[in-house]
Amino acid sequence: MSDAADDIIRRALAEDAPWGDITSEVFVPEGARATATLSPREPGVLSGIRVFARVFDLVDPSIAVSLQAADGDRFEPGAVLATVDGPARSVLRAERIALNLAQRMSGIATLTARFVAAIEGTDARITDTRKTTPGLRILERQAVRDGGGHNHRFSLSDAVLAKDNHLAVLAAQGVSLGDAIRAARAQLGHTTRLEVEVDRLDQVEEVVSAGVDIIMLDNFSTDELVAGVALVAGRAVVEASGGVNLDTIAAIAATGVDVISVGALTHSARAIDLGLDVEIRG
Repeated sequence: MSDAADDIIRRALAEDAPWGDITSEVFVPEGARATATLSPREPGVLSGIRVFARVFDLVDPSIAVSLQAADGDRFEPGAVLATVDGPARSVLRAERIALNLAQRMSGIATLTARFVAAIEGTDARITDTRKTTPGLRILERQAVRDGGGHNHRFSLSDAVLAKDNHLAVLAAQGVSLGDAIRAARAQLGHTTRLEVEVDRLDQVEEVVSAGVDIIMLDNFSTDELVAGVALVAGRAVVEASGGVNLDTIAAIAATGVDVISVGALTHSARAIDLGLDVEIRG
């Protein structure tokens, strides 16, 4: 588990029990033990099982977690994904955070898998966006990968992506798009990727000719996407964005675009219903 993931878990535990679990302390005997079984109540794709185990480990290293499934596995209701055994107070303190994170991540992985399945047989790939839950991006991005998707740039520091607001600034200053792209390219290191978003077909040639690595066709109709791919003619990676859902994804992929970015993977995924049935013994 990375330091960044551990930091997320520690902050979540501190938020949930800043001064301990007073309910367990007054109701559960100090020497009581607990066993628990993690099982899904609906079908899905698993993500966050190692995060689930790490929560218990950070609460109490004496808790034993046995994993019966791996991230990326598909599951059906009633399957045993993991078992937990340890001091009852510790198990009860960890259970909610462990479940919350695994349910959230599995929901993202499950939704991603549906998008990936919808474009099977095409050359397009599904990617996420920066529309992630603040503070949880590293976990949500893992969940996308567990569902068979790919990751876009991780942060604003990783690549250049000039979008509509950036282009509006250029227009207000009277700077041509092509000149701005060439000037940006001159400032960048040779390993930095440069992507530009366009929302009209008549912008495509100027952007591609200026030397971008990726062109994003934003909110284009499927007919416009076909035309855009033809205009680019392999000179840049073509990304489609906007208006993407499970009803439209197959038609978008069929236009020949290389990448389809889907904000819904992280901003609209529903948590999967996972249950942790706990049995306490004295």
